[in-house]
Amino acid sequence: MTKRKGVPQKKIEILAPAGSLESLKAAVCAGADAVYVGGSRFGARAYADNFGEQELLAAIDYVHLHGRKIYMTVNTLLKDQEVEELYKYLLPYYCQGLDAVIVQDTGVLSLIREWFPGLGIHISTQMTVTGTEGAEFFKAQGAERIVPARELSLEEIRSMKKETGLEIECFVHGAMCYCYSGQCLMSSMIGGRSGNRGQCAQPCRLSYSVERQKPRELMSLKDLCTIDMIPELIEAGIDSFKIEGRMKQPDYVYTVVSMYRKYADLYLSEGAAHYQVSAQDRKVLEGVYQRRGYSSGYYKQHNGKNMISTGRVEDGIQEVSNLANYKIKEKINGKLILSEGNRAKLDLNLDEIQVSVLGDVVQTAKNQPLQEERIRKQMNKTGETEVEFEKLEVRITGNIFLPMQALNELRRQGIEALEEAVVQPWHRQEPVRQIQKEKLEDVKKADREGQNIEERQSISKENKLRLTAFVSDHAQCKTALGDERLNAVYVESNLIFDKGIRELCNAADKKVYAALPYICRHNTMQYMEQNYPELVTCYDGVLVRNYESLQWLVRHGYDKEIIGDYNLYVFNTESKEFLKKQGVDQYTASVELNDRELQRLDITDGVFIAYGYQPVMITANCVKKNTEGCKKQEAVLHLTDRRGKKFAVKNYCKYCYNVIYNPIPLMLLHQAEEIRRLCPAEIRLDFVTESAKEMKKIADLYAQIFLDGKQVEIPAIEYTKGHFKRGVK
Repeated sequence: MTKRKGVPQKKIEILAPAGSLESLKAAVCAGADAVYVGGSRFGARAYADNFGEQELLAAIDYVHLHGRKIYMTVNTLLKDQEVEELYKYLLPYYCQGLDAVIVQDTGVLSLIREWFPGLGIHISTQMTVTGTEGAEFFKAQGAERIVPARELSLEEIRSMKKETGLEIECFVHGAMCYCYSGQCLMSSMIGGRSGNRGQCAQPCRLSYSVERQKPRELMSLKDLCTIDMIPELIEAGIDSFKIEGRMKQPDYVYTVVSMYRKYADLYLSEGAAHYQVSAQDRKVLEGVYQRRGYSSGYYKQHNGKNMISTGRVEDGIQEVSNLANYKIKEKINGKLILSEGNRAKLDLNLDEIQVSVLGDVVQTAKNQPLQEERIRKQMNKTGETEVEFEKLEVRITGNIFLPMQALNELRRQGIEALEEAVVQPWHRQEPVRQIQKEKLEDVKKADREGQNIEERQSISKENKLRLTAFVSDHAQCKTALGDERLNAVYVESNLIFDKGIRELCNAADKKVYAALPYICRHNTMQYMEQNYPELVTCYDGVLVRNYESLQWLVRHGYDKEIIGDYNLYVFNTESKEFLKKQGVDQYTASVELNDRELQRLDITDGVFIAYGYQPVMITANCVKKNTEGCKKQEAVLHLTDRRGKKFAVKNYCKYCYNVIYNPIPLMLLHQAEEIRRLCPAEIRLDFVTESAKEMKKIADLYAQIFLDGKQVEIPAIEYTKGHFKRGVK
């Protein structure tokens, strides 16, 4: 159990979910060192009970009174108007003593660092940190803790800890996403409920068929359970064991926390030689929640069919319910001094914290003097408070009398004073903000929002609109490089070091950019390192999709153009400015913002994706391997959903991940006029599975409409406008 400030803490933090006050109390009672909670806004579990302001303020004091810590989720992407409300939203919790925030949005990260000194910043798993380079990047941004991607191995975690020295927090129990967290747009694109906004509808849990096979739950992972791996997890350098489950009930929280508390302590006290989980405890742990079975996750395997659940558990262990009233009381010591003619005095202490309070004047007894036994019985009635007496010394001088009501009031005042003294060290004053800088930012913002369409179009004319193409195979690359209407070409990551592609690029008379891998783990970074000279000599710049790549380029002193892809999530002005400060020359606008939000963001300096089968998942698990076996050959399969929609799945064997694409392409030819009003610096067309002929036809249509201003006949194909009009909530 974590001690109060100034007292050494145990080595391993058990971090519990708390979707409600009842779950929070269950976690504390079960031995959690810390809890993570969501407030009324900006959390990745929008449908949990979550906490109102007053409830959360009380919870912060409650947790600190019991010597624990509390972290708050701000782990969604924020729109510009929400960023403006962030300071007032967080301020009460900061002043109350919130220990840390868990963040996804880089704009939020930079603002919290500026606004709230001393508030810990934890990088959410939604940031998709998959390597030491990414952890180093966020360390430089002021983060004290990383929650890495769930897909990392023990060795990768060990390396991250050793190389960075950051606190490492890893999931040890609970539900698992099929996609790398932060890279999933499936729920968003299918139904408008964005995982980046805490509203995932979990379409991955549905049945899909592969190439006419029987429909199965191919993307539904078993829940994570690592109770047997605790010694290995600790030895890998993990500082905090995170339990998933802010949507779960208090009995679940209590049972799971108590088990991980028990067995973490067992290993720390007895060592690996005496570590063994009892059959009874395993039954209790697995029985508290049965959905799809359990696996040990990715810690010892990169992927595998054995991680996939084929259906709900129906037989065997039944889920249990613990309906206990979760209550834990801190042991305090007291000294009550009652002397005739003097005010009653109560001294209380909890650890090294001491308080004294005075009560009514002690009277002389007219008949029966007040006896110590009666006094002690009355004082021990601590009721619903968070403390109880371990020792109580009662000193009586003379024949005394004091009404029971006066004793009750003295006890109440004493306990209140003690509780206030315990939590007071966490309380903070409102920080002094940099008013002058903020006024300047307000002026800039007003200028930006007041800029009318004519002014934006004037800027666009001065900086001629660029039309570019993203290509995914040799034929597409050759066609794009030969199309004089395209200003530049982006080459997909699996092609960038291909000899034939490099020869095409070297002979091209336009800019060519290398798209770096979506996920850069240890083996990928080694491969990129070996080929860095070719990256520099063959390409005019790079498209980066993660912070591992960005940090790697900075470390090398890369001096060519760096463009951030859509999944670096420029969702607001602050995140746009953040990327610029990190040396990113141009950003790609988020695909989840609608036209009004893009106008407010001002994308005159950004890339706008106007066509393509958009990636909806990046996954470590491989559909081809899990259904047909691994042949280490890149190919395209199709997942078919219950409505007959076909999702292309491409396995990138070089980097060992899958990309799943939306079943119908984004096409915004009908929205040409609205896009012109946005005046993006560049319009990008993304090609994945199209033939060279199809690609040429689409590129010609966009060139005629956006470059020539012509009215053309738009092909009658099924397409989506994505979020250009609807956006996400």
